[in-house]
Amino acid sequence: MGRSMFDAAVSVFVTVHPHETSALLHSFFCFFFILSAYFVVLPLRDEGAISLGLSNLPGLFVGSLVLTLVAAPFSSLIFSLPNLSKGKALFLIHRFFSVSLILFFILWHSSSAGYSKSYVTGSTSLTFPSKEEGKIGDQGSLTSSFGWDNHGWFYISVRIGLFLWVALLNLITISSTWARVIDVMDSESGSRLFGFIGAGATLGQLFGSLFAIGMAFVGPFLLLFAALLMELAAQTSRGINCGTSQVEEQLSPIRKSDSTHENEADEIQKTEHTLSGSPKSSTLVNLPVWPVFEGLWLILSSTYLLHVSLFIWLSAVVSSFFYFQKVSVIATTVTSPLGRRKLFAQINSFIAVFILVGQLSLTGRILTVAGVTTAICSAPFVGLLNLVALAVWPNWVVVAICETLRKVVTYVVTRPGRELLFTVVSEDEKYKAKVCIDVLVQRLGDAAAAGMYKMLFGTLNGNPSTVSLYSLLVCLLWIVTAFCLGRRQVQLSKHQISST
Repeated sequence: MGRSMFDAAVSVFVTVHPHETSALLHSFFCFFFILSAYFVVLPLRDEGAISLGLSNLPGLFVGSLVLTLVAAPFSSLIFSLPNLSKGKALFLIHRFFSVSLILFFILWHSSSAGYSKSYVTGSTSLTFPSKEEGKIGDQGSLTSSFGWDNHGWFYISVRIGLFLWVALLNLITISSTWARVIDVMDSESGSRLFGFIGAGATLGQLFGSLFAIGMAFVGPFLLLFAALLMELAAQTSRGINCGTSQVEEQLSPIRKSDSTHENEADEIQKTEHTLSGSPKSSTLVNLPVWPVFEGLWLILSSTYLLHVSLFIWLSAVVSSFFYFQKVSVIATTVTSPLGRRKLFAQINSFIAVFILVGQLSLTGRILTVAGVTTAICSAPFVGLLNLVALAVWPNWVVVAICETLRKVVTYVVTRPGRELLFTVVSEDEKYKAKVCIDVLVQRLGDAAAAGMYKMLFGTLNGNPSTVSLYSLLVCLLWIVTAFCLGRRQVQLSKHQISST
């Protein structure tokens, strides 16, 4: 009775079949715990980055790229281990990051031992600078208060390490979990259920942000609570499995459907390898280093996945651009570290409320009615409008409004649509190529945005209006890429249905 009532409560928000309920709820709570952990520690990470100086922020994004170049192949390697199931691999990834947060708590606490207590627990009052002092490009007062010269090497290393590690945690855990979810669902069920699953992530963002607001005074102890949340994510990930009544189907790799002639050639080659054996193929399979790069190879050998990579790269460039704008404004507005931590958390929680409402009430309907093409084109279009607004009214109010609109559209419509792009690819491409795309391509976009933002900001004397205008070209390319990619996904989805 209790089970049926619970299913009925879920059915209020989403149309779900009985065999999908278990995977749906475990996916929901797994993302809830992951995003809760991330947003609990995010204000601490951002405050640590600001304490090193705003001028060093683009460098941190480049450092994140370097770490990702090393970590991304190994994140897909764990899914290639023959004696390890996909569910167990996902569990180990979450637990690994849980333990790492405990280690960072020890390092943070040790590095802060000699740091000025009055600085760390400073006043939470907000101080608004004068017009001259409040310019985003004028960071003179900031560089005098923050920077590497004011701290020891251990303090600097821990703050840099946490900034890079939290970014990596966010990308790998979310991407790996989505890969598992996509593997147990198809395009049709994903259109219905991805919005509800994304609501779990948004609810986690809201909970983590509110918790960080209320417990900002505990400082590094937030890392311990985040570690506990990541362990809960590891436990719930065990339940993301196919329903017992669902027939398992092996999807064909996407590049096989791109050309009938190429498909026939591939089958002939497979037959030859089976009958006579290929020394080269055997070597690749047996070499332990080969699976590390298998995800990259799958991307490079598929035109469809290359277009997905371009779409996500452009998305990361625009997203990082808005991030730099937001951090610059907050750094020139709020003077105390504790005040900045609270403000970061307040912004995150405010946005999360709108996203949660949209995911529970709109995402499934939009994806089912409008389709994937409209979904993935929404964020680029809103980003284009935001850049125009920033060019005309370059102030912190417009930045806050644009950031809210951009994130709401992204997570309510575009992000679920983006995950649908991977429902028409093979299992290997879901677990190996997708993780590399989400992690590596995302960081390449962040690094490109950091370099572009720093170059434009320096060349244009910190004029945000002109910087925004130069970024319009990126948004236009993003819109064209999204439209073409959405049309291709629809074609492949229809081909997949007809073939089954």
